Amino acid sequence: MESAAENDRGRPRGHAVPAAQAAGMNAPLPPRLVWLFDLDNTLHNASAHIFPHINRSMTAYLEQHLSLSPEEANALRVHYWHRYGATLLGLVRHHGTNPHHFLEATHRFEKLHKLMVFDRALRSMLRRLPGRKIVFSNGPQRYAEAVVEAMGIRRHFHDVFGIEQMRFHPKPGVQAFRHLLHDHRLDPRRCVLIEDSAENLRTAKRLGMKTVLVGEGLKQPAYVDMKISSILRLHRAARPWLA
Repeated sequence: MESAAENDRGRPRGHAVPAAQAAGMNAPLPPRLVWLFDLDNTLHNASAHIFPHINRSMTAYLEQHLSLSPEEANALRVHYWHRYGATLLGLVRHHGTNPHHFLEATHRFEKLHKLMVFDRALRSMLRRLPGRKIVFSNGPQRYAEAVVEAMGIRRHFHDVFGIEQMRFHPKPGVQAFRHLLHDHRLDPRRCVLIEDSAENLRTAKRLGMKTVLVGEGLKQPAYVDMKISSILRLHRAARPWLA
C-alpha cells in the first residue's frame, strides 16, 4: 500500500533451478491448486506511477486532517508505515481515523489506465494456469478491482480480496491470511502465494502454503519455494507442481 522503495525484491536469475529449490518444488500438492496473487509490484509495476501518487495523497490527507506541515505529514506517514506496516494502522490506532474514509480519499485515480505499467502477456499466462485464482492485496478492494479491470484480467480471478476483507489487518500479519482462508474455506496446503514481499511469504510458509517470490535484487530465503524474475515465468516455473 505504500512506496515500493522498501519493498522486498528478488535477485535476477535464469531458468536453472538449484537442487534445494527443486526438492521443494517437487513436493506433492493436492490436485486442485489455489493461486493467491499479490497485486502491487507482483501483477503490475506500482512503483512507477501508482505508489508515488498514493504516497502524495496520504501525505496530503495527514496535512489536512491532522493540521500538519507537508514535512511533518510525510515524516508521520513513513513512521507509521515502518512501525505498523501500513500508515492506515497508525492513523486508526493513534488518531481514530475512519479507515474507509482514509482509503477512499487516498486511492482516487482520475485516469488510472494511464498510470498502469504491466505486460499484456500476463493475460495469456493466467489463462493457461489451471486452478482457482484470487487477488490477495493490502490495498482497498475498490482500488484492486479497478487495477485488474484496467489490465483486462478480472475474469481470470475468482475473487479480489482487499484490506477491508482482512478486517484492516494487512499482510504479513497472520490474521489477514486467516480471514482469507476462512472466508473462502481454503486449505493452506492447497494454496500457492505469489508475492514481491518476502515477509508476506514467510507468514504463508508458516501456514503451510507454497511460496513464490517475484522480482529482482534479493536472495531467496529458505522459506521461499520458488524465485522468478517476472510474473510471466510463473506457469513455466510451476510445471512440477502441475504434473
